[in-house]
Amino acid sequence: MSREYSISMDEIIHQVKLSCQIPSITDAVVARKIIAQTAAAEGVKIDLSELQQAADSFRSSQHLESEDATWSWLKKHRLSLDDFEELVHDKVLSSKLAQHLFADKVKPFWVERQLDYVQVAMYEIVLADQDLAMELFYALKEDEISFWDTARQYIQDPVLRRSGGYRGLLRRKDLKPEMSAAIFAAKPPQLLKPIVINQKSHLILVESVLQPKLDDRLHSKILSDLFSTWLNQQVEQAEMVALA
Repeated sequence: MSREYSISMDEIIHQVKLSCQIPSITDAVVARKIIAQTAAAEGVKIDLSELQQAADSFRSSQHLESEDATWSWLKKHRLSLDDFEELVHDKVLSSKLAQHLFADKVKPFWVERQLDYVQVAMYEIVLADQDLAMELFYALKEDEISFWDTARQYIQDPVLRRSGGYRGLLRRKDLKPEMSAAIFAAKPPQLLKPIVINQKSHLILVESVLQPKLDDRLHSKILSDLFSTWLNQQVEQAEMVALA
């Protein structure tokens, strides 16, 4: 038999404190204030059509296709209709401010940093035995064994083993410096000579190196990164007066 519990707002705030979430929440509050103040100073405004479009997009992203579903979602999150409108307004304002401040800085940033956005598709087997790694390297070079079979035999992690050691699409920042130079200098498909780091040998097959293009997706990602970096700096520099 289920039991009902009454929960007060004070108890919710107390739980937030016990969960050590106060710093992240206060940072979020300060960030909202910074966005609002900066938008006002820069003359960034929102019209009703933008709010309506954003509200429709938000409901679609949350699968709130019906009125009942929307009200259930609001109830679950303890939001009023006014709260929902404020939530959407904040999202639109943040997006428009990002465009206003950084839209013309995306391309110069990308030209300067485009090497950071090159991606590599690679497979990896990590071995503790360096002699074994070299033995497997030469066997693979001579096509005596396949990388897939080698990965199935020597990788311990079950997820990586099932994928044949596939690490996905990685950028330089995702790799250790000792590895990235050799990996991004490869001519795919290429099996690299084992790279030894901390007494472990990394047997790597570079499948492809993908050169970046400044398409809409990457443009949005860079814009978001620039805005987030700026906002985080503003929050760090802000003086906060916390209520008791």
